[in-house]
Amino acid sequence: MSAPLTVRAAGVSRVYDEEYALIDVDAEFTPGHVTALLGPNGAGKSTLMGLLSTLLRPSEGVIYFGETPAERLDAAARARIGYVGHKTMLYGPLTARENLQFFGQLYGQRDPTRVTSLLARVGLEGDADRPAAGFSRGMAQRLTLARALLPRPDLLLLDEPLTGLDREGVALALDMIRQAALEGAAVVLVSHDLSATATIADRVLILKRGRRRFEGAVQGDLVARYHQEVDG
Repeated sequence: MSAPLTVRAAGVSRVYDEEYALIDVDAEFTPGHVTALLGPNGAGKSTLMGLLSTLLRPSEGVIYFGETPAERLDAAARARIGYVGHKTMLYGPLTARENLQFFGQLYGQRDPTRVTSLLARVGLEGDADRPAAGFSRGMAQRLTLARALLPRPDLLLLDEPLTGLDREGVALALDMIRQAALEGAAVVLVSHDLSATATIADRVLILKRGRRRFEGAVQGDLVARYHQEVDG
């Protein structure tokens, strides 16, 4: 992905043990926009995030990056996908700086100034040379966000990125997510914090029982729209 591309799910389904987690989902994620991916537990949100990350493959349908099916993406294209999941994916014995340097090598991002800049942006410059194993949950989450932003991703997938953050950390994370979108990333955000999500999302995709209930621009009260689609 040498330039930002629209990522599209076309008739995507995913089956686990003969049970559908997603059923015939169509959706579009465009550069420069933050899409709130909403739905109750079991709606299929994490499954869709796994498919968009290319870590999972659809049982039916196709995920497209521009005109390229996900299964045909090369390593360089996959390296431009930033992902924050339920696990930090950090290496405890390594320092914060070493963690980012290690992931930078995986992403093909070897600019040391990028590592230094991100550590400062997430407020960890004073802890850059401490092992990550000693970090609080909030500090680890800040470092995880820095890891996801390291390759200047074209697609940024955030599954509960505000977990463990205090008020200052939440504000910082939201600002960085907003900036990533301004720089051209297509951002997909899953969060139980609907009030925080509403401050930055300009699009919304709502799932229920594996099916798409609503997709479109955020208009009016995002929280009200969510409850209307899920409870209705």
